[in-house]
Parts: sequence; C-alpha cells; structure tokens
Amino acid sequence: MALVRVGDKVIDRDKIDRALDRLFELRQNGLSQAEAAARVGIDRSFVSRIENLGEVRKGKRVVLIGFPVGNKAEIEAVARSAGVDYTWLMNDEERWAYVQDRSGIELLNDVVREISGLQQYDQVIFLGSDFRVRLIEAILGDKVTSVVIGRSPIHGDVEVDPHEISAVIAAVRGGADQ
Repeated sequence: MALVRVGDKVIDRDKIDRALDRLFELRQNGLSQAEAAARVGIDRSFVSRIENLGEVRKGKRVVLIGFPVGNKAEIEAVARSAGVDYTWLMNDEERWAYVQDRSGIELLNDVVREISGLQQYDQVIFLGSDFRVRLIEAILGDKVTSVVIGRSPIHGDVEVDPHEISAVIAAVRGGADQ
C-alpha cells in the first residue's frame, strides 16, 4: 500500500491507480467521458484533464498489412516511426508457410478473425496484388487505403518504396478528425 500524507490527509495511491485503470478500461471499451466518470464516481471534466495530461497523439488508429514484402524490416521500421498501431507484413516465404501450416477451415477462421479485428481501426493501409486489393476494399470499404504492389498472382517478394509508404501513412494521419 502506497500512502501519501498531504497536510492532514492520508491518500492511498494504489486506490487512485485502480480508479484510473478502471476509468481507462471503460473509455477503451467505448464509454463516453461522462459515462465513465459516473461509473468511477468522478467529474467528467476530471476525465478530460487526465486524458489531456497523458495524451501522446491524436488521430486515427492505423493498421498496415501487406504481402509479399521483400523489404519487410525496412517497411516495419517506417510504420513504427510513424506510430502505426498494428503492422502485419509477410514476405513470400512467410505467406506460403502461413497458408501451408493450416487446414482449410483453420485458414478461413484465421482470415475472418483478422478481418473482423480490423474493425477496431479507423484506417487500414493494405499492400498487395491488384486482386487482393479489390477484395479487401470490397470487404472494408472506405476504411482501406490501398497500395497495389503487383498484378495477381504475385510470385516472389516485392520491394516496396519506403518513401511511398511514409507518404501514405502521413496522408492517412493528416485526414484524422482531431
């Protein structure tokens, strides 16, 4: 227990930490500041002040997915430095191993699970063949910003221009409602 004396008060820091953890959990689960504040027993304006105090960045939650990317490490570094929230890139060998290591139903379930998980993001940047780009755009609609890296079927790794990906990420971030 971490107790702090302030004047004639004794304050339990652990209790504050638990309340903040609960507050952030409620906010991450979609509750408004007012709803979360009411559940934790604090004022809505305090929630706003706490969030502003800890804010690292505003903007869209972005995911970058692509295959077969030959310079995967370089593109991952670009995504990391740009603050992309989730990156899943595979080279040609990895994508074939991913497919071959699963039965048909396992592969279908994994793909559906991955696609449904994308709903938590504001924007999906997808790198792939012209055919796969059309598929993902049909599924996710306006959420997708696509970069066609080749005509389907792509055989082998494709070197992706890191400057182009950096520009796409910046454009997606710049369109965020802040």
